[in-house]
Amino acid sequence: MNESNLYLQRYGFQKSLFSSEPRPDLGIVVVIPCFNERELITSLDSLAACDDTRCALEILVIINDSDHSSRQVREQNQQTFEEVRRWINCKTTDKRQFLVHYESRIPDKQSGVGTARKIGMDEAVRRLEKANKGNGIIVSFDADSVCDRNYLRAIEGHFLENSKCTGASIYFEHPFEGPLPKDHYTGVIFYELFLRYYINALRYAAFPHAYQTVGSSMAVRSAIYQKQGGMNKRKAGEDFYFLHKIIPLGDYGEINSTRVIPSARVSDRVPFGTGKAIQAWLDGHHKHYFTYHPNIFKDLKIFLSEVDQLFRARPSDIDKCLEKWPESITVFLCDNDFKTHLKEINRYCGPTREAFLSRFYSWFNGFKVLKYAHFARDRYYLNMEIEKAVQWLLSVYPGIEKPPASAMEQLVEIRKRDRNGWP
Repeated sequence: MNESNLYLQRYGFQKSLFSSEPRPDLGIVVVIPCFNERELITSLDSLAACDDTRCALEILVIINDSDHSSRQVREQNQQTFEEVRRWINCKTTDKRQFLVHYESRIPDKQSGVGTARKIGMDEAVRRLEKANKGNGIIVSFDADSVCDRNYLRAIEGHFLENSKCTGASIYFEHPFEGPLPKDHYTGVIFYELFLRYYINALRYAAFPHAYQTVGSSMAVRSAIYQKQGGMNKRKAGEDFYFLHKIIPLGDYGEINSTRVIPSARVSDRVPFGTGKAIQAWLDGHHKHYFTYHPNIFKDLKIFLSEVDQLFRARPSDIDKCLEKWPESITVFLCDNDFKTHLKEINRYCGPTREAFLSRFYSWFNGFKVLKYAHFARDRYYLNMEIEKAVQWLLSVYPGIEKPPASAMEQLVEIRKRDRNGWP
């Protein structure tokens, strides 16, 4: 049945990886890419300790390397593969099945975390299709992350309670302390603060698609995954690009009742991300951590507050808007052929303002917003120390008379609000 699936025929990475049949009540598949990883068993132990779900679930581990990987990497991967197979014999239950596949010597141009996620997520599609669960849930996790005990049950509950939900970002917290040197944890505090500042500054600006896009902390329905063409093969940033195809569909959510705990270690595996950011912090000899200036989001807020006025707007009205909007916005829009795109949006959006806004934000999406932030940073507003930027962010919301000044206290405050809701 599954090989007749149109998505798998056109975009599936390869044939089925496993000969075993899934349970008919399979509802969730967790996908874990693994490259040169020594601590995978810790992550699997965390998932094995989770509370039971109503549906059956599977955890798919995709160990991978490229045709340019070193001998040491392949030896580590082979060792991990054998360890996981032995571990599976002891941990797999009737309702919770663990499966591992080793995809070795992927062509270097295709190799990377995006391809590894795609291999696993495409296989998740196959498994769910075999169980006639085309609307089942595919969860993305990482081989160096752990989770709270209620992790799987919270994901299942969210999608059961929100039947139209297309996907969700899952709450995460990096560790503040542990076996690594103290400087590592200082760096990860700044990096997580940066992630939370950016998303919440976008929410202050009323950008409707402001969600965290972290590969270890996301879930999507299989049908939606297929509809949007599946996972990309990017070597980094695959999570950002993937989710910003899903989020504009609407009915995207957040799962804040549980927690993913990513690793705080350094890494040079990808050009950006947690591990790379911490390494950059260490290489910078502990200088100040900088981020986007608040004025970028203030200008963005002015623009987004008047977007609905562009519905069926006359050319003269558009010109008046461009004249009064902040210069950083108007120059960026003109550089991106704004008038032509707006004309097309109005031509094909249909008769309602809601349809206009949906089409508009398909153009002015998460990629475009990030490009604007970089443009405004390079041309108008220099980066500032992140503690000062976060103080501004906290000051614009009620409930905090004196925003904390230290990065640690600021992160604790933002975490609390991200998990429990902002006013």
